[in-house]
Amino acid sequence: MNIDKKLLSWREAWRLNRRAFSLLYHRDKKAVISRMAGMVWSALTPYVGIYLSARLISALTEGADVTVIRTLVLLNLLSAAVISLTGAFLNKWKNTESSTLFYRNFQIYTEKMMTMDFADADSSRIHAMYSTIKQNYQGAGWGINLSYRHMEKLFSAIFTFSGGAALTISLFTSPVPDSAGGYSVLNSPLFLLMIAALMIAVTCLSPMLANKAESYIAVNADQHSLGNRLFGFFGLLGFENDLAADVRIYRQDVLCYRFSNDKNGIFCSKGMFARLARGPMGLYKAASSALSVVFTGAVYVFVCLKALGGAFGIGAVSQYVASITRLSKSIGGLIQTAGEMRNNASFLKLTFDFLDVPNRMYQGSLTVEKRIDRDYEIEFRNVSFKYPGSDTNALKNVSMKFKIGQRLAVVGMNGSGKTTFIKLLCRLYDPTEGEILLNGVNIKKYDYREYMSVFSIVFQDYSLFAYQLGQNVAVSVEYDREQAKQCLENAGFGQRFSELPEGLDTWLYKEFNEDGVEISGGESQMIALARTLYRDAPFIVLDEPTAALDPEAEFEVYTRFDDIVEDKTAVYISHRLASCRFCDVIAVFDHGQIIQQGTHEELVKDEKGKYHQLWYAQAQYYNE
Repeated sequence: MNIDKKLLSWREAWRLNRRAFSLLYHRDKKAVISRMAGMVWSALTPYVGIYLSARLISALTEGADVTVIRTLVLLNLLSAAVISLTGAFLNKWKNTESSTLFYRNFQIYTEKMMTMDFADADSSRIHAMYSTIKQNYQGAGWGINLSYRHMEKLFSAIFTFSGGAALTISLFTSPVPDSAGGYSVLNSPLFLLMIAALMIAVTCLSPMLANKAESYIAVNADQHSLGNRLFGFFGLLGFENDLAADVRIYRQDVLCYRFSNDKNGIFCSKGMFARLARGPMGLYKAASSALSVVFTGAVYVFVCLKALGGAFGIGAVSQYVASITRLSKSIGGLIQTAGEMRNNASFLKLTFDFLDVPNRMYQGSLTVEKRIDRDYEIEFRNVSFKYPGSDTNALKNVSMKFKIGQRLAVVGMNGSGKTTFIKLLCRLYDPTEGEILLNGVNIKKYDYREYMSVFSIVFQDYSLFAYQLGQNVAVSVEYDREQAKQCLENAGFGQRFSELPEGLDTWLYKEFNEDGVEISGGESQMIALARTLYRDAPFIVLDEPTAALDPEAEFEVYTRFDDIVEDKTAVYISHRLASCRFCDVIAVFDHGQIIQQGTHEELVKDEKGKYHQLWYAQAQYYNE
């Protein structure tokens, strides 16, 4: 997904940055306030030292009383101590509030993914947007995270300007005595206007040139991100445990050398950014630095000429040079930050395009009846469905009913529509045509979250986290330990569980704990099954969760699982038929349609049917 090659207008850039500031402030007030307080303190307090130091120098050069000098020295020391201590406190406050800022900012995207329609969350377009946002941040820091730094720089520049202006204004208003001869020209309003105009022009032009240099990176962000992606993959390939065997056997590291040794690579000596650095980017940055030196020279000349003319003493010289230099930096900082904000605006636009993806799925409001007898009935009534952007029906005219306590097997070849059937059942998607009913009521009318709580599912691509075993089963930090143990036992994990020294507190995998245990594919499926049982929902769905097991082990799991689901409705989905023999109803899917329904005995007798064909293709695994 590409970023707009053209910079956005100043008006649009400000609108997007203002929205980013507002979003960050309302999400994390303490982090924002702590950072701003530190910036204000850092911006203003140097002027205290500048002012007091200037007074001390003046007192020394003018032969002031020792008491006055001693007082000024003590004030300098005391102010420095107070400033340092307060600054340390503010810095600690900022660091404390900002310690997890990176993760909290990315939580913005996580929350959006969890609340947007699943049809969008499941789409390649949305994943491409999020991937680009992440790459832009990891590549050059672009995006909403950069807004914190821009807020800090804006506050710093504004308050630095305020303090500098307060200490600098007398530089222009202090007249040179008429007795100074030719120096009196420095009192001319025209001369002062010319000097001020020169200083302002140089001050503004320097950061504008620096921003121009930075804009080359912004408008080439796609190439920048691509370079980071290539390095992130090929440069670190040898550290991927899952790929280590392949890399070694086929010497894929040699292939990777192309991306690390190619001088024409994006970031290499003959690459695009190197050419830009030697060309326009380098020229703009050099010109910016040169103008900064010109400004410093002009300040020294002007201040020293007024001092020589007798407008003020040597102490004021140090005050004016220091304060006007900071004043200039603040103006430059404002302009540079404004330019950076404009450069960042295109990346903010992508962020807000992502966050503004609308929810179109009706959420419903009816309460799902919590029946003690678990008496629920699901009906698919002429349901058809096409995935967004597809012209082909994934399901077509599917009609069927099943009641609580039934065992339903959904079978068919890969791509026949089985998983799509489950996604519609759980209302991850809404039908394109037809309707799905729960106890006679269209499921769209039920509260969305409450309806989903009726189901406990193990999908094909289920996930376990590198957390403790018990937390994976309960999907919670606090949980019923006895219930978690029983669910693991019922799911067939009992023998392995007895071998774990830490029991439920055992960490899975080693990402976060070096004592974590590595589990096999079959063991991870048992834990996923235990998680399904722990939720204790009236509908249990197993969407080919035993694919990593051999057919005989799969049959054993299904048989044991059938015994423990008790009065719940169980839906077993598989292209293998281990689950079918003990199910009440079997639905055979083919090309998105139900082509057969019945019991195992009924369907296996139909020698012309698809089920008969599938069964005898796998008969050596299931016949007694």
